Amino acid sequence: MTKRVYYMTMTSILVALGVIGGSFFEFTVGVAKVAPMQHLINLISGALLGPWWALAQAFLTSLIRNIMGTGTILAFPGSMFGAFLSGLMFRYTKKLIGAVFGELIGTGIIGAIAAYPIASWLLGTKGALWLFVPSFFLSALVGVVIGYALLKSIWKTVIVPQMKK
Repeated sequence: MTKRVYYMTMTSILVALGVIGGSFFEFTVGVAKVAPMQHLINLISGALLGPWWALAQAFLTSLIRNIMGTGTILAFPGSMFGAFLSGLMFRYTKKLIGAVFGELIGTGIIGAIAAYPIASWLLGTKGALWLFVPSFFLSALVGVVIGYALLKSIWKTVIVPQMKK
């Protein structure tokens, strides 16, 4: 299997898990629908596939969830910044904790700030910007804590040997 096919296959699997998991594990905090599964998937794709494939995964997951009616338009900025930054931070630090902070900063801060004008314009939300940051950050925090624990538990035995191939 070529490297490109591997990346496409892994991205497709993570998109499917994000769509299914995001539909089952969600709750509302403030003005946003919180889907920690998406952030878990962003962390995994950022660390395993890199920034561009993670960005594609976040976009496709958000697109499919919006088409199905299980997501909102806020899923695009809320996940795409985090996924990309997670992959970028992992690439430069070579540490899983770098990917964690990339997802937290990308989604919890940058994604929340980017989502505010979209929510105001398309959804007519009149809430203040400070309502978005805590809800996006909480969602990302729950997802990356679970994702970090999962990846850390299999890192040396499963992930590292696979990366050496």
